Amino acid sequence: MKGLILAAGYGTRLYPLTLDRPKALVKVGGKTILERLLRKFEGLESCDEVYIVTNDKFYDMLVKWVRGRSFSVKLTVINDLTRTNEDRLGAIGDINLVLEKEQPAEDVLIVAGDNLFEFDIVDFVSFAREKERFSIALCDVKNRGLARKYGIVSLDPVQKIKDFQEKPSSPKSTLASTGIYYFPAPKLSKMKDYMETGLVKDAPGNFVKWLSKNDEVFGYAFTEGWYDIGDKDSLEKADIEYREKEL
Repeated sequence: MKGLILAAGYGTRLYPLTLDRPKALVKVGGKTILERLLRKFEGLESCDEVYIVTNDKFYDMLVKWVRGRSFSVKLTVINDLTRTNEDRLGAIGDINLVLEKEQPAEDVLIVAGDNLFEFDIVDFVSFAREKERFSIALCDVKNRGLARKYGIVSLDPVQKIKDFQEKPSSPKSTLASTGIYYFPAPKLSKMKDYMETGLVKDAPGNFVKWLSKNDEVFGYAFTEGWYDIGDKDSLEKADIEYREKEL
């Protein structure tokens, strides 16, 4: 299995903190988000390599960071060659770039570089492998008011996605789509199919919604901690809570 961390965004909502560093290298509880995510991948015996896709602005910085640390999995930093937020490829575009460049013949576990989570990633991988379909981790935010901020998923009795709403005013569930996806090798060609559509190439939720209508997609719901670090408030909350937990 291969891992893929999406770290090519420009983190504009965290400026000036992310003017000179990628969001993935921002520290939460004294450790960078990227280190925390990579330690998750280290816990997967089947994962032998993790791709880290970034932009041209931060490529050299990430390469230097990787060389200065030791992990049990091979790390490959990939440059998407963009320089500004305006010409970014978007998450879907970056996933497609890595799949085309590296041509993995194995399943791929994808994690957004601004996501921190506390559920056991081994359980999610086991779930996805059993389903043998594209699968997404879903956090039950347990509050319909809060659910309006996210892509919201409804599941059928066998945990197949039957509906996807993007930031709905009237959420049908409280299961929020996270930036954690499992892509089985036989289904990787679906990304190329999506890229040939005229649909939006940014937020992965667009791909999930399309794929759920063109194939089977399954959702793994968890209730453990999840931090979507999109702005200064969410970063501060995560930093405080991790420091308290890890004292």
